[in-house]
Amino acid sequence: MLTPRYSSFSLSRPVCALLSLLLISACSPVEDPSLHPEYDESSTMATPAKPATPASPTKNVFFGDLHIHTSYSTDAYTMGVRGLPDDAYTFAKGGTIKHPLGTAIRLKQPLDFAAVTDHSEFLGVVREAVPDTILAKRSIRERLLEDGRLLNTWLFLRIAPGFSLKDLQIDNVDEIVQTTWQNTIEAAERHNDPGRFTAFIGYEWSSMPNAENLHRNVIYRGNRGPRVPFSSLDSENPEDLWSALEAQRTQGLDNIAIPHNGNVSNGRMYETTTYLGEPITPEYAERRIANEPLSEIFQVKGSSETHPTLSPNDPFADFEIVNQMLGRETQNSKPRGSYMRDALRTGIEFAHERNYNPYRFGVIGSSDGHNASSPIEEDNYHGKLPLLDGSATIRLKQMYLLPEEAQRAERWGAAGLAAIWARENTRDELFDAMRAKETYATSGTRIQVRFFAGFNLDDDLLSDPNWIKSAYAKGVPMGGKLTARDDRSPTFIVHASKDALAANLDRIQIIKGWVDNKGKSHEKIFDVALSPNREAKFDTAQPNSVGNTVDVTSATYTNTIGSPQLSGTWQDPEYNPEQHAFYYARVLEIPTPRWSTYDAKTLGIEAPQPTSIQERAVTSAIWIKP
Repeated sequence: MLTPRYSSFSLSRPVCALLSLLLISACSPVEDPSLHPEYDESSTMATPAKPATPASPTKNVFFGDLHIHTSYSTDAYTMGVRGLPDDAYTFAKGGTIKHPLGTAIRLKQPLDFAAVTDHSEFLGVVREAVPDTILAKRSIRERLLEDGRLLNTWLFLRIAPGFSLKDLQIDNVDEIVQTTWQNTIEAAERHNDPGRFTAFIGYEWSSMPNAENLHRNVIYRGNRGPRVPFSSLDSENPEDLWSALEAQRTQGLDNIAIPHNGNVSNGRMYETTTYLGEPITPEYAERRIANEPLSEIFQVKGSSETHPTLSPNDPFADFEIVNQMLGRETQNSKPRGSYMRDALRTGIEFAHERNYNPYRFGVIGSSDGHNASSPIEEDNYHGKLPLLDGSATIRLKQMYLLPEEAQRAERWGAAGLAAIWARENTRDELFDAMRAKETYATSGTRIQVRFFAGFNLDDDLLSDPNWIKSAYAKGVPMGGKLTARDDRSPTFIVHASKDALAANLDRIQIIKGWVDNKGKSHEKIFDVALSPNREAKFDTAQPNSVGNTVDVTSATYTNTIGSPQLSGTWQDPEYNPEQHAFYYARVLEIPTPRWSTYDAKTLGIEAPQPTSIQERAVTSAIWIKP
């Protein structure tokens, strides 16, 4: 009989000591100053009084967020959010609310308009059902303050994958959705204050076939909505959403749908075929423009303006790029078909070859905040979802013992805002401006940008005190169209002013896209105005930097460089009246600290790269037709 042999080993004392220290470290609470001070309702500031903005025939710019989630969204509730639409509108108007991690949050500047856009799928169901989740026993705040990295990693792994809604065994889902939707509408009605603050009724249709993001936010013009929102449980095909919205418009419920996060659509947001892989027809193009006049290009989950591989000659293309597919830690989204500039180029290729353009849309930014708030300020950033990025230690990967690809928050950004030029701050005026595409997107800053083009605009128009009135009379604003004339380029006029509470401006650029006689599109970037001591050449983008005053250690910068205002009048030196083309303006601020640099200072650790960013505004295009 053979007797088995057992080998034995013993750990050396130094190794045992090291393992003990690691275990103690993993089990000890992590110091996180961003969790203090705790919210105290008695010391919070009320919503500030705001005078009505007088109506103006030359229009005012209004800043807002058309993409805010509350605890009515399944993902928000399961991650610890308890705020309601009333909280979201209070926050947007400048009031203080309680963050899910127990701190007070407030915007430095109130917004002019907002929309709560909770996911239509199982709207309010999880909140109503109050499932026996792990957070029902102890709050996230309590766990972060009292538990170590090991237990909080366990918490993350328990909650992040979510749970099956089928396991809830709820019989009255339709009734809950209908009641929650009515509550959403009533909250918008309570907070809508014409002239001072506009609250739009809205929701998010969250189609995600094969983890490819095809989400749209639906915004209603008036004070009513359908009985229940159309959801991706009804259909994941955008054309079916359009059919539902078209039917609602015949019933007097005017609406639009706004695509967002094309950057993680894996090339499907702006395809050269339909959702079902069929050819794009003139009818499809007309429907898409009518239903989706805008796209959201800046938000927490990255920029969707352009990508370095799509725009290799654009020195500013690498801005807040998020490639990682949602729900797929190891797969990146395909750039082609995922970004706005590429879509505009695809559109003019269609116009050249087939005489119709499915991608003649304007742009906005919005936040996609899920804390009943808009996390848009770099030095006041509080994240998108509490469990994923609610505190500085979570955002900078100091809290969880997880692999790099599972911790995405460091790549997310404090963005963005929708800017609308309208005569006054009312639902009707703002909605009309969105349909007309007289809008632009910002990365969270409040740069004011005017952009016009016309064949009868004078080169010295900017010297006229009434130049804006003349520009409207003789040209078209952002979002407009022109028909080419002879060989003379239209005159483009762009004027930008800094955010009053933010950084000076670095430059104004005009981005051009055009189609050659073979039907292939191209792009080029032109510097139109540069801040002092740098002369714009008008025929290309300049590589020379404005400089960088950011002190990473103190997370500060100075406005000793750049300009408070920039403007320029420009004609295209390469203009060809026989080519389909588009032009849009991009305005860059001087470098400022990124939110991650502010967080690093709070935690007393080294700031990750990039330590600074150049906030920006991107306008809707102006199209030129031969």
